[in-house]
Amino acid sequence: MATQPVPGAFGVLPEAQGVAANAIGHKAEFERPVTEDTLNDETDTNSSEQNEKHVTDLARTFTNASVRNEVGEHHNPFTSTNPTLDPHNEKFNARAWTKTLVGITSRDPERYPTRTAGVAYKNLNVHGFGNPTDYQKTFGNYPLEVGGWINKLRGKGKRKIQILRDFEGLVRSGEMLVVLGRPGSGCSTLLKTISGETNGFFIDQDSTINYQGIAAQQMHNDFRGECIYQAEVDVHFPQLTVGQTLKFAALARAPNNRIPGVSREQYAEHMRDVVMAMFGLSHTINTNVGNDYIRGVSGGERKRVSIAECCVGQSPLQCWDNSTRGLDSATALEFVKTLRLSTNISGATAIVAIYQASQSIYDVFDKVAVLYEGRQIYFGHKYKAKEFFVNMGFDCPERQTTADFLTSLTSPLERIVRPGFEHSTPKTPDEFAAAWHKSADRAELLREIEEFETQYPIGGDHLEKFKEGRRAQQASGQRIKSPYTISVPMQVKLCVTRGFQRLRGDMSLLFAGIFGNTVMALVIASVFFNLEDNTETLFSKGALLFFAILINAFSSALEILTLFAQRPIVEKHTKYAFYHPFAEAIASMICDMPNKIGSSIFFNITLYFMTNLKRTPGAFFTFILFGFSCVMAMSMFFRSIGSMARSLPEALGPAAVIILALIIYTGFTIPTVDMHPWFRWINYLDPVAYAFEALMVNEFSGRKIPCTQFVPRGGLYEQLTIANKVCVTTGAEAGSEVLDGDVWLRVNYGYERSHIWRNLGILWALVVFGCVVHLLATEWISAKKSKGEVLLFPRGKVPELASEANDEEGSLDDRVNTNTLAATATHAAAGEAPPSIQRQTAIFHWQGVNYDIKIKKEPRRLLDDVDGWVKPGTLTALMGVSGAGKTTLLDVLASRVTMGVVTGQMLVDGRQRDSGFQRKTGYVQQQDLHLATSTVREALTFSALLRQPKTTPAHEKIAYVDEVIKVLEMETYAEAVVGVPGEGLNVEQRKRLTIGVELAAKPALLLFLDEPTSGLDSQTAWSIIALLRKLANNGQAILCTIHQPSAILFQEFDRLLFLAKGGRTVYFGDVGERSSILTDYFVRNGARPCGIEENPAEWMLEVIGAAPGSTTTVDWPVAWNESVEKAEVRAQLADMRRQLIEKQVETDPTSLDEYAAPMGLQLQTVTQRVFQQFWRTPSYLYSKTFLCTSSGHSEPVVLHLHALDYLRKLGAADDAAFRHSTLSV
Repeated sequence: MATQPVPGAFGVLPEAQGVAANAIGHKAEFERPVTEDTLNDETDTNSSEQNEKHVTDLARTFTNASVRNEVGEHHNPFTSTNPTLDPHNEKFNARAWTKTLVGITSRDPERYPTRTAGVAYKNLNVHGFGNPTDYQKTFGNYPLEVGGWINKLRGKGKRKIQILRDFEGLVRSGEMLVVLGRPGSGCSTLLKTISGETNGFFIDQDSTINYQGIAAQQMHNDFRGECIYQAEVDVHFPQLTVGQTLKFAALARAPNNRIPGVSREQYAEHMRDVVMAMFGLSHTINTNVGNDYIRGVSGGERKRVSIAECCVGQSPLQCWDNSTRGLDSATALEFVKTLRLSTNISGATAIVAIYQASQSIYDVFDKVAVLYEGRQIYFGHKYKAKEFFVNMGFDCPERQTTADFLTSLTSPLERIVRPGFEHSTPKTPDEFAAAWHKSADRAELLREIEEFETQYPIGGDHLEKFKEGRRAQQASGQRIKSPYTISVPMQVKLCVTRGFQRLRGDMSLLFAGIFGNTVMALVIASVFFNLEDNTETLFSKGALLFFAILINAFSSALEILTLFAQRPIVEKHTKYAFYHPFAEAIASMICDMPNKIGSSIFFNITLYFMTNLKRTPGAFFTFILFGFSCVMAMSMFFRSIGSMARSLPEALGPAAVIILALIIYTGFTIPTVDMHPWFRWINYLDPVAYAFEALMVNEFSGRKIPCTQFVPRGGLYEQLTIANKVCVTTGAEAGSEVLDGDVWLRVNYGYERSHIWRNLGILWALVVFGCVVHLLATEWISAKKSKGEVLLFPRGKVPELASEANDEEGSLDDRVNTNTLAATATHAAAGEAPPSIQRQTAIFHWQGVNYDIKIKKEPRRLLDDVDGWVKPGTLTALMGVSGAGKTTLLDVLASRVTMGVVTGQMLVDGRQRDSGFQRKTGYVQQQDLHLATSTVREALTFSALLRQPKTTPAHEKIAYVDEVIKVLEMETYAEAVVGVPGEGLNVEQRKRLTIGVELAAKPALLLFLDEPTSGLDSQTAWSIIALLRKLANNGQAILCTIHQPSAILFQEFDRLLFLAKGGRTVYFGDVGERSSILTDYFVRNGARPCGIEENPAEWMLEVIGAAPGSTTTVDWPVAWNESVEKAEVRAQLADMRRQLIEKQVETDPTSLDEYAAPMGLQLQTVTQRVFQQFWRTPSYLYSKTFLCTSSGHSEPVVLHLHALDYLRKLGAADDAAFRHSTLSV
């Protein structure tokens, strides 16, 4: 039976953990030592309802007593002045805060009803349609896709790919499940399936998912925000600060049943401050979140922002997909412990996929699921998983964590079989799945699922309780079935506030838009400056109004790009049930008004008065009104296109063609009176045409325009009176010296004075129509999702994999499996790299490095007196908490910083770095940035040709590329296209390519690597570190930042440079055998001893107080500065400066060149790559082709017919005007 957990838990409550966990409903069937962690896991399925009530009441009584003893019974954590409850105070105690909140909410269960959502699934099968490999599309082979499209329309050609097969599982409320498996094994798909993120794949009809009495469809529709999926990628508005981002999330999910006296604003600010204090983000409250292109918080801090954003929502069922990526090991452990506390106290359910899980992290969970290429090979209690496979015949090496052992079973090259079991252990995914299906553990799991479904039938009592809990949180007036907490007006208001915050965060966009439009107005006005009021300037004024309305109309064209840039963020927030997508769309339109109004006013005023248009107040304001109306109409048009398209190419191609049609059929190039019927309908739908007609009528209607040329003229005709002459302009009346503007408009363009206000109504009707289409499309059409792990190859270069490629793998599917391609010899670290790989001899050393910058005019030191060196043949780790300055130090050492002040000595063999330093080093960035259209080999060749010395022959550079491919074990996908994530190389392959691009440059000094294992599973991380070890053994000098090394990975490094907050050194020296030198240093200076089974990397972060929740009495940077080890480092640096300066200096003058390749080779190589890029981007080239052919086939026909009409006319001036307007298009 379910317990009645308390909502809103953020903190430590060890006294209540045991009693809360015991009522969850799971019983351990084995004995193990009782610790704080293990106590959380002990539960009892067979408890009677009476016993459960007794346990729950006992927990509440115990909690209330504890609250009274520690902080007092009547403290309100949102308003209390108690320092332990104030997240701004250094004495803030998350445990005390949680206890206080629990004590208040548990006393009134009617006001604070609970919501819990465990999940049970069986016969879960998930499939998609596509191919694991595909051909790269080019301009030449793209027409061959027509056959595939026809087959799709006929329902043929679809290839079904089974992603998940026969999955079963049960995660009760209050439990935590860790999902283990290599990338591509189905971990993300399982989490997406449970959370309802099924875009791009399908769940079989006979699959059942029971959310504790709630059907899957109802959970994902009516209770969407109660079951969330946190993706691996961090997407946020980069212009917002961390505080603004989290406060927005708190306001969007702020419940209506708050503690009395606490306003919504107060609640949101306090919850924001609490989660920021919990995740160590308090110092970033006013720092922009940023992204890969906009400076903001560090990558680890950005990941913590994503985690905090989810936690603020307090969803009862949470699916976390590799959310520890980019976090240091201590912070990752603290994150998992926070989930543990939340599940214990609030009854939430957490399902977490982790690729690199330490033993400490693994021990926090209740259950584990192990996946192997879409098969489930184990599901059960965490402590029984290892025993299950050991009994099967596999062996777990010493110091290997349980998670690494379980994951290694899915790699034929990693798993170890005990002697005597060589022929009985399973080898293929199907054999592993068959062994699981026959096991007693699975039978027990099926029995528990059956009991769960009996206890929580679909549509039963728990559904009503869940509805009551959800209803209590919803704002008054909100629909009962709405998944959102706040009402639509509140959502719009919240999004508008955020929109203006984004605008203030980057005012340059607003000013750039206004400035650009003003400059454009000055340029156009200079061409049509101070036009006279006569018939000679009629066409010029028409052209002026034509250009003016076009600039107004298409100033919003870039809104398509803006929509797609923010679309992933909006879709994520919609999944979290923060707001309707149309609420953000409305807010975006409102927040864009300052830019639209400012740009329109500055552009139109400048243009109007410089060109001497009609100088009356009515005409001026009418000009402004129609210019702005056209801006709004076209803005809605572009927004509608952007929201209806599912990808950017789908939007830009049609938009370009439509824009051309709108320009041609505006009514200036081809007047409406001359349009042929089969194209006239375009003019009726063209908002620019209505605005142009209004501007023409506004300028010329009601005016008597002096005529400058009459016929007949010349010779004796000049003696004729005006009564015998006629103005040459079409529409003129014989014998008149002036031209009636209304007649001229009617005869030449078919425009009427009465149309002006009709056109205004039509324009705003189009605005409303476009707005409605945009809002509906935003709400119902989602962005196009990737196909999954699909490798792309140029035609004719798809590798043929023999089915018997590996005896252990058995029969493979008739497809190229990306895991199989990546599963190369990861234990090759002991082998030697080919002798042709560049060996390094120079020593890079630095002393007293400082880096100072100014943030909002306040000085801040990011690096403080850092010493160190990197010698050839050594692998040096650079570690520290997130935000300690690891990447900053790499950037400074690699001469990549462009702002701030750098001081200190950075020397190569005792000499200052020369101008060629950067090209002599390799820098592997954390982000894998590659040209998507290139193949792996082409990317490496490009780097080799341009970055190796120009004295090296081209054939040697290309041969060196082959060596790099062999060293990195990329032969199987060397011809594969880089592509984009999901349709191209996978995560590991991209990381190998990033390393390869730098190796192909033959760095003569050293290799920098920034987080090379971030986001990789433990086996892939090991293969990358083993590769680095191999390179170091071959003489490479390597400096590598790393966040979450296991004990085995950490042991591969020779030296460690450890930084604390503020870029201060904690340790620099050898690691030692089994990390003995490192641990001895810390123990001598006051740290507790490192346990035999502990990971030294995690232990180190804990003892210095860098892990959240840990404390220390030792100022470790000060201890280092006063240590003997620091003095020895300084002495060695002094020796290096004296001794290395005597080494022979390279005499080649080209070594000082900034670029290795001459300009001619650069131009040739880059031009070739650009041509390849365009050729391999058929969507771009065919859009251009269609744009040209559509206008080149339809418009010449029309223009030719009109030309024939004009030839029959005698008005030479109008004929010239027609030719001029035709050429302008």
